[in-house]
Amino acid sequence: MPMPDLPTPAERYAASRDASADSGTLLGSFKQTFDFDLDDFQLTACRAMVAGRGVLLAAPTGAGKTIVGEFAVYLALAGGNKAFYTTPIKALSNQKYQELARKYGPENVGLLTGDTSINSEAPVVVMTTEVLRNMLYADSDTLSGLAYVVMDEVHYLADRFRGAVWEEVIIHLPSEVSVVSLSATVSNAEEFGAWLGTVRGDTAVVVSEHRPVPLWQHVMVQRDIVDLFATNQSFDEAAAEIAASPDATAATAVPPRFKVNPELLKLARSESGGSHRSRQSYGARAGRRERRDRYGSDHSSAGTGMVKRASRPQVIRALESRDLLPAITFIFSRAACDAAVQQCAAAGLWLTTPAERSEIADRVDAATAQLPDSDKEVLGYWAWRDGLLRGLAAHHAGMLPSFKEVVEGLFADGLIRAVFATETLALGINMPARTVVLEKLEKFNGEAHVGITAGEYTQLTGRAGRRGIDVEGHAVVLWQPGTDPTAVAGLASRRTYPLNSSFRPTYNMSINLMAQFGRQRTRDILESSFAQFQADRSVVDLARQVRSREESLAGYEKSMSCSRGDFTEYARLRRELSDLESGASKNQARQRKALVAESMARLRPGDVIMVPAGRNPGHAVVLVADPQSREPRPGVLSENREVRRLGIHELHGPAGVLAHVRIGKGFNAKLPKDKRNLLAAVQDALAQAATQPPDRQAAFAMSGTARGQEDAIDTLRRALQAHPCHGCPDREDHARWSERWWKLRRETDGVVRAIQARTNTIAKTFDRVSELLAAYGFVETDDGGNLRPSADGQRLRRVYGEKDLLIALALREGAFDDLDAAELAAFASALVFQAKRDDGGMRPRMPSISLETAVDAVVRLWSVLEDAEESHRLPLTGEPELGLVWPMFKWAKGRTLQDSLKGTDLAAGDFVRWTKQVIDLLDQLATVPGMQGEFPRLCISAIELVRRGVVAYTTVVE
Repeated sequence: MPMPDLPTPAERYAASRDASADSGTLLGSFKQTFDFDLDDFQLTACRAMVAGRGVLLAAPTGAGKTIVGEFAVYLALAGGNKAFYTTPIKALSNQKYQELARKYGPENVGLLTGDTSINSEAPVVVMTTEVLRNMLYADSDTLSGLAYVVMDEVHYLADRFRGAVWEEVIIHLPSEVSVVSLSATVSNAEEFGAWLGTVRGDTAVVVSEHRPVPLWQHVMVQRDIVDLFATNQSFDEAAAEIAASPDATAATAVPPRFKVNPELLKLARSESGGSHRSRQSYGARAGRRERRDRYGSDHSSAGTGMVKRASRPQVIRALESRDLLPAITFIFSRAACDAAVQQCAAAGLWLTTPAERSEIADRVDAATAQLPDSDKEVLGYWAWRDGLLRGLAAHHAGMLPSFKEVVEGLFADGLIRAVFATETLALGINMPARTVVLEKLEKFNGEAHVGITAGEYTQLTGRAGRRGIDVEGHAVVLWQPGTDPTAVAGLASRRTYPLNSSFRPTYNMSINLMAQFGRQRTRDILESSFAQFQADRSVVDLARQVRSREESLAGYEKSMSCSRGDFTEYARLRRELSDLESGASKNQARQRKALVAESMARLRPGDVIMVPAGRNPGHAVVLVADPQSREPRPGVLSENREVRRLGIHELHGPAGVLAHVRIGKGFNAKLPKDKRNLLAAVQDALAQAATQPPDRQAAFAMSGTARGQEDAIDTLRRALQAHPCHGCPDREDHARWSERWWKLRRETDGVVRAIQARTNTIAKTFDRVSELLAAYGFVETDDGGNLRPSADGQRLRRVYGEKDLLIALALREGAFDDLDAAELAAFASALVFQAKRDDGGMRPRMPSISLETAVDAVVRLWSVLEDAEESHRLPLTGEPELGLVWPMFKWAKGRTLQDSLKGTDLAAGDFVRWTKQVIDLLDQLATVPGMQGEFPRLCISAIELVRRGVVAYTTVVE
């Protein structure tokens, strides 16, 4: 690595002048609390705060952004004011709380994370952003004296599920509060800063691309670590050159001086040829060259034979031999993270000394002393502890929060050497390493496997290099068959990560704003969102496109002119004919789909049908009818014993009942014996019944509409043939220009519609939300003609979550009324839980009649609400999910954790996390206004039932 350039005399003079300028000031005092000099970007941001300006700081992971946030805390304490430090996740809030409490004393620092409240009236309070949003809507007294709000990881506002909360807070904070926004490096920081300036006043935008610890990029080919770029300069220099390049936005742009390692390119070409011989010849050539990488490792073997991805133990051993530990290996699977620890342990890896193992054991035993012995087995405690003693650990959302905190503490203190983590670790939590390993460059997004983005790559690899410890960090991508080194280099080099708003008015947000400001003022406030700011800016470019396209359209009109008549009219007839013929075909398909849906809605439990298509064709017996849905999906048991929902696309025509069998009341679709017996009965019924063909009487009968379409098609054909232009010898040439004109006209009209859609789009969405709330009676018109929350609406104001309106409807309709405390906790789980995967659509039997009734009521409410949302063109509220009802009910009844989770695929950590969300909802319901009688006390009782054992246990607040 080349020696860094020494500062020039002019630079030394400027630094000395800046240092003397800060002496005697609060910034000068703050600087003295550190044993290192602050970087220029940190000083620039801090000086902006001293000048009374807001700040947006965008800098790489690990660059030291939080020091700027800490200066806001320092200023608040020095001035006798308050500062709130907000984060997107509880784990980050916990970590920041501990850091600030150590620095400023626990008496001066508080923590609020929804279900945890510590010293909430302290001058400095760390909290999740949702807590601050809720405070603003409730006009909490805690806001009194607030001078600074630090928005850590503010780029999280791009998250489509929770990002809107950031914008709500930024918009609604009192004008006298200074906002300090800390963001990862984004390419449109200036745009975001401009919006902050419009809503928060003067805001300094500070952007730094500099990493304090240089980052080197590698590819691991089998057990050899190979440089990605054929250069002796670090990746940071490549990034700087990219930023200055006119082609900086290219997806695979690589600076000219930073060519991809030719050995990797040759290996990729060799693999793509698929020839073992070519690989051997490449290996021989590579061996003759005896090229060695920066670590003195001969990787000529990379070209011999089929190159497979190194195993996890091999990777860790290779890193250990090159002094590249501690390392974080990112694996986009919780189960794979746990498996990686087991694989390394099974391979005999020990990365700790006896003294370190003794210290780890003492710390783990002390941290888990209160953990019930009965829960240790189901939590995987002993395997987890063994991994820690070896210096190995997993880190993911499925772990017990307290386990994650132990891992974070041990890793930060250098006692854990290898962590296998999901991408959630990359969000803010302070766990830097010397090396970051990426097993794959693709992940499952819930629907399909997709490549990670350049922004995600930068966020993940940003963990590499510990400031003040390492002189350089390292990012390692594991080679596997099909790896494209150029694509990896482009991913690593790309520097464009735009921050796009996910803001939209929710029911809770809308009704809270109307309560405070009225409808018209609320519209104005929503128009000030970053989402609308971005939409308005995009309209300028769209309008420019329309002008350019209109000029082209005029030229096309000239080219398609015909001496025999009006070719525009002739082209219109051709287009109408084509559209009508296409529409007739689609109409027939719609008729078929409607007939299939109607036949499926008539199916009853016990009906035996033939399923000709789909993943499991063959006979199936109906278990659960679905007569009310627009697209029925009855539950069936197929011949291969799979229980699933049947889709319309699996039937070629209307479903015909071939036979019928009786399904006993005690039938349990989860028991193999019951399924075998039922399928045997199906075979008997099919053999005995006189099989009737499916009723296809009206399957493709032509409706009156279809006959009308046929008549219209005939009329248009005659008009087309009678038109003067039909006989033009240049007709088809004119027609080609006509098609171009029509295509461009359609595209231009689409751009015009986009302009119209982006104009006042947020306010229009709010209007639709208001109309729906009014239709449900949650808002009403007061004497002055303004919309205000009704009594039901006042309850909605205090319900926060993705199913806020559904919960408020359930309260109004009395769905909670007949439940005891354990049933209430179980029912609340259906309103917060989100399964990771589809459970097949089969609704489980509820633990009690009261719960069955409550679930029936809320499902009916949801079905009607979904229809209303669809008609108002609003995002649909998710269906209540029942996968947590039984575990929560058992837990509330005092069963062990193992018994509660038996028969589910829930990880213990996930159960704890969802239980805390249930507690959060119950806590909201206990304070909802207007709820009379025993309900608030019942909510508190339900909380007490589930906040026990492993849920209550924690080493640090979570």
